[in-house]
Amino acid sequence: MTVPSSHPSAALAADNTPAAGGEGDVVNTPGPSFSPLYQQIKSLILRSLQAGEWKPGEAIPSELELAARFKVSQGTVRKAIDELASENLLVRRQGKGTFVATHAEETVQYRFLRLTPDSPEGNGIVKRQLLDCRRLRAPADIARALNLKTGDTVVEIRRVLHFSGQPTVLDDIWLPGQLFKGLTAERLIEYKGPMYGLFETEFGVRMIRAEEKLRAVLADPADAVLLGVEAGAPLLSVERLARTYDDQPVELRRGLYRTEAHHYRNELN
Repeated sequence: MTVPSSHPSAALAADNTPAAGGEGDVVNTPGPSFSPLYQQIKSLILRSLQAGEWKPGEAIPSELELAARFKVSQGTVRKAIDELASENLLVRRQGKGTFVATHAEETVQYRFLRLTPDSPEGNGIVKRQLLDCRRLRAPADIARALNLKTGDTVVEIRRVLHFSGQPTVLDDIWLPGQLFKGLTAERLIEYKGPMYGLFETEFGVRMIRAEEKLRAVLADPADAVLLGVEAGAPLLSVERLARTYDDQPVELRRGLYRTEAHHYRNELN
């Protein structure tokens, strides 16, 4: 999703000037004239999210307050918020208001992980085993995926996720070094919440959406040892590219999944 690049102050001039006419007259942002008004309001709310006006986990203004701010009807604001909520950028809480979604919440901290246990008991205790965290020059394929120049600095993280005591996921993660200055193995170990929660609270980087490529592979000897399987055992390979606002790629993750007791589950609309 791309947020219009014009400065918020120009788009929100209606906040400080009387409305010249009806609801359709108020959002004078550059862009296609055919854009529905609620989409324009959605873009303005996105722009405020990107600028950090409302932090993850914080409440945004009420529909009535936003309607007054943008000089539009409450229904127009509600439609914009409904779309943002359906995209997991905002969360509605009955009787409390609307909040900026955060990966620190239990319901969304594994939003991009589609590996589901076959057993109704779930994954049990989840243990994160950090194998490595280092800074290096980006290889060509990693730089290309993250829109970096070959040789730019990246942070590489390697870890194993254990579910109910069994090593199940081996992750190799690459992050743009410029966005994650100060990220070290010590900080990853000390932070007890989900990794994406650390990224958004300490580095200001929110993972908004992701795209994945899946294939069946055979475990090589080194990966087999880390996952506790025989060399040549079947694994599910999942390559995920996560993006933040403006569709900027900010994480490349290559995971190997054991599937004896798990399956990949995705809901399609």
